[in-house]
Amino acid sequence: MLVEEVEKRTRIRWPVAASRPSGSVPVIWIERPSGAGPAEGYRIRVDDSAAAPAVFISGNDARGLLFAVGYLLRSMHMSAEKVTVAAALHVSAAPKYPLRGHQLGYRPKTNSYDGWSLPMWEQYIRDLAVFGANAIELIPPRSDDDAWSPHFPLPPMETMVGMSRLADEYGLDVWIWYPAMDKDYADPKTVAFALYEWGEVFRKLPRIDAVFVPGGDPGHTEPKYLMALLEKQTQNLHRYHPKAQMWVSPQSFSQAWLDEFLGILRTQQPPWLAGVVFGPQIRMSLAQLRAAVPARYPIRHYPDITHSRQSQYPVQDWDMAYAATEGREVINPRPLDEARIFRLLQRYTIGFITYSEGCNDDVNKAVWSALGWNPEADVTDILRQYSRYFLGDRYADDFAQGLLALERNWQGPLLANQNVETTLRQFQSMERAASPQDLLNWRFQQALYRAYYDAYIRARLVAETGDEQAAIARLAEAPRTGSLSAMAEAEAILDRAAERRPFFALRDRVFMLAEALFQSIRMQLSVPLYKAIAVGRGANLDTIDMPLNDRLWLKARFAELRRMPEESDRLNGIDAIVNWTNPGPGGFYDDLGDLARQPHLVRGPVFEQDPAFLQSSLVSFSYRPEYRKSWWTYAESLNDTPLEMRYRDLDPAAHYKVRVVYAGDSPNTRIRLVANGNVEVHPLLQKPSPVRPIEFDIPAEATASGELVLQWRREPALGGNGRGCQVAEVWLIKKSQ
Repeated sequence: MLVEEVEKRTRIRWPVAASRPSGSVPVIWIERPSGAGPAEGYRIRVDDSAAAPAVFISGNDARGLLFAVGYLLRSMHMSAEKVTVAAALHVSAAPKYPLRGHQLGYRPKTNSYDGWSLPMWEQYIRDLAVFGANAIELIPPRSDDDAWSPHFPLPPMETMVGMSRLADEYGLDVWIWYPAMDKDYADPKTVAFALYEWGEVFRKLPRIDAVFVPGGDPGHTEPKYLMALLEKQTQNLHRYHPKAQMWVSPQSFSQAWLDEFLGILRTQQPPWLAGVVFGPQIRMSLAQLRAAVPARYPIRHYPDITHSRQSQYPVQDWDMAYAATEGREVINPRPLDEARIFRLLQRYTIGFITYSEGCNDDVNKAVWSALGWNPEADVTDILRQYSRYFLGDRYADDFAQGLLALERNWQGPLLANQNVETTLRQFQSMERAASPQDLLNWRFQQALYRAYYDAYIRARLVAETGDEQAAIARLAEAPRTGSLSAMAEAEAILDRAAERRPFFALRDRVFMLAEALFQSIRMQLSVPLYKAIAVGRGANLDTIDMPLNDRLWLKARFAELRRMPEESDRLNGIDAIVNWTNPGPGGFYDDLGDLARQPHLVRGPVFEQDPAFLQSSLVSFSYRPEYRKSWWTYAESLNDTPLEMRYRDLDPAAHYKVRVVYAGDSPNTRIRLVANGNVEVHPLLQKPSPVRPIEFDIPAEATASGELVLQWRREPALGGNGRGCQVAEVWLIKKSQ
């Protein structure tokens, strides 16, 4: 590995000798494992005191040598025909966490992995090991996915066997994420089928160290039947891999099922179970799960590092324009966020295998791997090592700073974030100076793709926001100019979006980089162009031109108003558009999906304390361009946590009503509204479909003190993804006496 990776970067092929050469020949001296010291630990020392400088590498075990070589590769300065090592390099290290891995699913849902050959997999497994990963997690041929992809170079089972063999050759652990998806595991016939099917996979793989069965997402089996199945599957597993372990997670469990699961662990303490996994869609926090699970069972983290919204750890306050276009599985370097999540939560676990659905999260994998060794490692230094190793020594700092800038592109309202253009200019400078070989590097291509995409979206957002403001200004003149004339002028302004040629150069470069990424790493950034499985699975080339203002909603309203025969009715309809956010004298309006217009929303703990938003409100998205923009985004709370708004300094003598829009991605989950903790405003009800504002009177006793607390809750104790308590807009309207 050392010889080959150096040769790729320098064109120097180092010879390998069994004994130290004489004379002044520099050497890298790799000692046999000592068998002493912490597992996977190593030492690296440079000795430049003699005529022939030497680098000495020793490992406590075979893995220690592997990770020592990886650290040396990350630390060396390599360029054409030249390799240097800092004379001060002196390292003695051992990992903080014994489990550090990443899920590598060869299946259509991942918008790149399904196009990878075994040599590509070997290179990626090697790359992960260089940054300290010691485990990979495979997915069996039957999962919650299509059975076949047009990109597969090999059948799924053949590739799975090959990946298991590769990991074994590198001495890395092999886990399998194995969902229990059959309908009824209380049926002995279903159990018998599962034992045979799983057993065939176990039999064919050369190495399995552990199997992880999620309780849900996918799968939906009551814990007593799931645990009975897994006891039998553990025996099944041990027929072929006697030391392999069985792990399980309580993902997607309802409160009743979670209680049942924890009860089994406490009262039965099944000896066949090796540990519990904390993943997405678990109703309690990692700290709470650790306190609830018997100490004999270690906990493994299964952090989602691949999704940017509607996920375990979504981007905090992500701008609507990004969420609507770049989508859930965008190229997503989030080094500082990932470090915050790691440092807050990892102490409750023995380590992690991350949830990944492609190479879009490659930077995040490196950060997690390195922090698994040293949680206090400087994140910028990790990024410098990443940039030096994968792109070259001259990019070490510039590209690292560029990755941090891409993360900043996503922070705060996009309209106000002028750093986006600066980030693009920085990457364009690197692009102009890059060699042809640099431009073929898929990690360089990914960062360029994001920089250009971000800049294109911001340019469109600025322009289309201005269009809408100008169109509304024309509508406000309708009483003077007439309704039909005002709507015609407003529509002409809104239609300018399709004619903005200055932005097309940015767009064209995004498309060129998408083609480059398909050729280099099989990224499928479009359904029609690259046969991605779905637009929502990372194919954000297909959403790059989604409207970023109310254009479609306004044009639909104009069509409705034009059908009204009376001018007075048309003017009233236009007035409702112009004054949509006006609650009237003494009233209040909140657009709960807009960070600048949610003054009464109670946010809860900050991201650094609650990155999974289990106790906090968060902004989420359900983009339907024909809806009002204020309905694309909404505030939500998860599971049984209430969504809360607080009003102060109300008129104690007044009567109020609340107008509310329930929009979101969970329309079938019922919702309830209560004032001041005990005054029901409305009981559990089905949200209106199609989405529209609805109104309720606030009982006078709720506002008699001059203060009002509104709390929304979804149906209690449900399982699943926890979503459903979702509110887009709220007007508190002071009723006329």
